Amino acid sequence: MMESNGKIWLNGSFVDWNQAKIHVLTHALHYATGVFEGIRCYKTVNGPAIFRLSDHMQRLIDSGRIYFMDLGYTRERLERAAIDTVKANGMQECYIRPIAYYGYGKMGVNPMPNKVSVAIAVWKWDEYLKAGSAGGGEEKGARLMISSWTRIDIRAMPMHAKATANYANSALARVEAIKAGFDEAIMLNASGHVVEASAENIFIVKNGTIVTPPTTSGALAGITRDSMLTLAKENEIPVQIRDISRDELYLADEVFLTGTAAEVKPVSEIDNRKIGSGNVGETTKRLRSIFETVVSGKDKKFSKIWLTPVN
Repeated sequence: MMESNGKIWLNGSFVDWNQAKIHVLTHALHYATGVFEGIRCYKTVNGPAIFRLSDHMQRLIDSGRIYFMDLGYTRERLERAAIDTVKANGMQECYIRPIAYYGYGKMGVNPMPNKVSVAIAVWKWDEYLKAGSAGGGEEKGARLMISSWTRIDIRAMPMHAKATANYANSALARVEAIKAGFDEAIMLNASGHVVEASAENIFIVKNGTIVTPPTTSGALAGITRDSMLTLAKENEIPVQIRDISRDELYLADEVFLTGTAAEVKPVSEIDNRKIGSGNVGETTKRLRSIFETVVSGKDKKFSKIWLTPVN
């Protein structure tokens, strides 16, 4: 449960948490005409800092452009608003949720007569995919299943937009997996290729090379995904971006997920098949360690590029 106190930035000013309200006839509530972001603020060796803030806010603006939404703020103003919201809530580390949506005014499928509202909220988000531990205290990866729901086709929805509408598809897949006793779902596209999990990008490791599907498959251009690819290349870990078939998942040496909320999450089983040894793989461990060094502010190169100090 989120704590119902603190401040939320709403259309340029702060309001109390419980006063950040919308009308029941808000357009986005009925027609899913909203776009959003998920951003992390980390407690670093130099104080709280936001990870890849500019990239996230630019994607929010780009998502809005696809949906004919003028957010009414520059990227720099949105970045400042995120920093100010973290400060106003006294957070050392937190999850940041900016959202832009067509508001109350005129009903009907056409959203454009309605005003666009923008809000930013922050809260402490504990581990997103809890998988527990294996025997002897060793970490256990997440258990995944292939969803019966097909990932939305890029001919039907703009998958480069991080839009609320897309996540109805994700919610169906996630609930199906949980009801079946798994932690998360993997979604295939209409061609049968692996796209992503319900809310994370997916990577496999085979013979020391990491592989992830292209965004043309329908996968979101994830910012943590991009960070992994960049860090892998920097550390001379071979990378391929190509289509992945379902059976390749079963034969992978390692599988892991990436996302703002999940960060780097190892996978131990898919469709009741053990992945590799069933333990967290060495490449996954290495990449996660490198990522943690960056977000903690200890990496001299990428911490400087990717972390925006709050104070």
